[in-house]
Amino acid sequence: MAGAQGDRTREGKLSLAAAVCKQIVELRRQDKHPNNGGRQNMETGDAAKSSNVGDLQDEGCVPGRGLRACKGVCKGGGWVTNLVLECPSLADSPPTSPKVANGVEVYSTKINSKVTSRFAHNVVTTRAVNRADTAKEVSFDVELPKTAFITNFTLTIDGVTYPGNVKEKEVAKKQYEKAVSQGKTAGLVKASGRKLEKFTVSVNVAAGSKVTFELTYEELLKRHKGKYEMYLKVQPKQLIKHFEIDVDIFEPQGISMLDAEASFITNDLLGSALTKSFSGKKGHVSFKPSLDQQRSCPTCTDSLLNGDFTITYDVNRESPGNVQIVNGYFVHFFAPKGLPVVPKNVAFVIDISGSMAGRKLEQTKEALLRILEDMKEEDYLNFILFSGDVSTWKEHLVQATPENLQEAKTFVKSMEDKGMTNINDGLLRGISMLNKAREEHRVPERSTSIVIMLTDGDANVGESRPEKIQENVRNAIGGKFPLYNLGFGNNLNYNFLENMALENHGFARRIYEDSDADLQLQGFYEEVANPLLTGVEMEYPENAILGLTQNTYQHFYDGSEIVVAGRLVGEDVNSFKADVKGHGAANDLTFTEEVDMKEMEKALQERDYIFGNYIERLWAYLTIEQLLEKRKNAHGEEKENLTAQALDLSLKYHFVTPLTSMVVTKPEDNEDERAIADKPGEGGDSHTGEPRDVLPDQLPASSKPLLLRGWGPPLHHPSSRERRCPLLQHQ
Repeated sequence: MAGAQGDRTREGKLSLAAAVCKQIVELRRQDKHPNNGGRQNMETGDAAKSSNVGDLQDEGCVPGRGLRACKGVCKGGGWVTNLVLECPSLADSPPTSPKVANGVEVYSTKINSKVTSRFAHNVVTTRAVNRADTAKEVSFDVELPKTAFITNFTLTIDGVTYPGNVKEKEVAKKQYEKAVSQGKTAGLVKASGRKLEKFTVSVNVAAGSKVTFELTYEELLKRHKGKYEMYLKVQPKQLIKHFEIDVDIFEPQGISMLDAEASFITNDLLGSALTKSFSGKKGHVSFKPSLDQQRSCPTCTDSLLNGDFTITYDVNRESPGNVQIVNGYFVHFFAPKGLPVVPKNVAFVIDISGSMAGRKLEQTKEALLRILEDMKEEDYLNFILFSGDVSTWKEHLVQATPENLQEAKTFVKSMEDKGMTNINDGLLRGISMLNKAREEHRVPERSTSIVIMLTDGDANVGESRPEKIQENVRNAIGGKFPLYNLGFGNNLNYNFLENMALENHGFARRIYEDSDADLQLQGFYEEVANPLLTGVEMEYPENAILGLTQNTYQHFYDGSEIVVAGRLVGEDVNSFKADVKGHGAANDLTFTEEVDMKEMEKALQERDYIFGNYIERLWAYLTIEQLLEKRKNAHGEEKENLTAQALDLSLKYHFVTPLTSMVVTKPEDNEDERAIADKPGEGGDSHTGEPRDVLPDQLPASSKPLLLRGWGPPLHHPSSRERRCPLLQHQ
């Protein structure tokens, strides 16, 4: 069948060539064809009327420019013209087969994701074949969210599977060092942009052999600005015969909206490969482009698939909370809507030292001006500027009246860079201002206070010891309100900013030095701009819960969600009650959720549509994440206990965390070699909290030493764009 089909395809191409041949002969007869390369037949007679005008003499298929091209001789009208059909839209191979880089063809990539109750289980599978005559290095790299944990990696060569195992980092250390000392490649995970980490591993594959890479990772999708976001990086670097993204979503509360978009979908042809649908509890997204849909142009061999693929969705909210119980584990989602916004008192502590000069300070001004536009009249604010010393816009917090906001904009526009960086005094001045405003009743009684600090460097004047600054700030805040630290760029101690924010009930965020830095700053503010509740406490039946995750929060912000999980003490539970208490804008509120187990079973009867133990794994994921956060500011015995708990759970549930390594047995050079992958931290070495020393020849020139456990030779990626070929070539 295949041979017959190939013959018909070739006959069709030759038929087209014959038609073109007739046109060429007619043009030559009229002296209109520009090709002077043909040979004129000097025989006499009326050649134009001969029976072979426009005939095509088939010379068979021959190689042409690396492609298979049908070649023939066009006769007629006293001229002979050689024709070679080699355009990718007509040739036997190129339009239906991707180019082979260095003899290695990646012929299949599939991303399969299953999401149940916000918990995503993702499997990335890539298949490749070595079509070269010698062994080749085949590389596999995946960019995954920084909030995700790798749970498995397997390597299959010629039908033999080599599994990955998660081990304690110290146990795997000797295996790793042996591999590196022998110059072998190892698994590598490093920071990659704002939201992602890149996992890379490579292996030598014999001539003619096939290899399959399969990476599994899991994450809890967080709710931001009213939507859950699932973020996939698509970057195959070549045309792939079988490329597919397939996402199934199951939400017991029911799906209220679902959308999917990709930054690289720039035309209707590629857009038609994307489908999305939802009904009731189920949602589905599929993206399965053909080879032609992947091409950057009809005759190109490079791929359009290079960018971000984002899925967003939300769920129905008939009540403020939702409790789900499966196999002795529960999860409680809490996201009330329709509540009035609690007035806020904001101290903006802004670095104006010399290093902020130029674009950074201009972007900061632009962001602050937009933020001022969004402030409500019930809010209070002040600006504290620090360099070598500290200055303020006003002596006290002032209300965000139209007149004051206009004056604030004038002040922001006048900010100028100068001097050194005194983080300690800047923060303490802002904290003191908030404390005094509360003590002197300058702000509404039911308002809430926050500190937002922006800096691009480390303290270098005044108190400059990070530990002492943390202590001073912790004592000054006294647990009364959160601190949010924004680190501008990479020339700063991000671990210090993060640790200080975490121990004061806030978080840190890196602001990347890009053209959209002002939008990053504004986007952060929008997350915390609308507090709906303060002093949130999640309460559950006494003596009925073990292993409860964090259940108290200083704030609940509009568009976000609080998630609490735990284990039930007994299996014979007929009902379950959860109470949520918090302070609203006008009064104290209590929300109660009661769960009937029989009704719960009915609601979750389709859960096997995804995977059954998702709540247990969600609980483990959340517990590990929170233990690691607490560990950052712990010391001595407390830190040892937190480390032991997080390590035990990481090993039990097969999570690659900062305490564990993924160890993969790799068949290379007939040796039992180990490839090890670790998880880096935002601020450096995830194990020690400090940047790792990495030899320059172990890294590509553009990499920062934020990676751990393993390196590989720089990978050569051939040029993505091939020269376009014409429909016909005249010889």
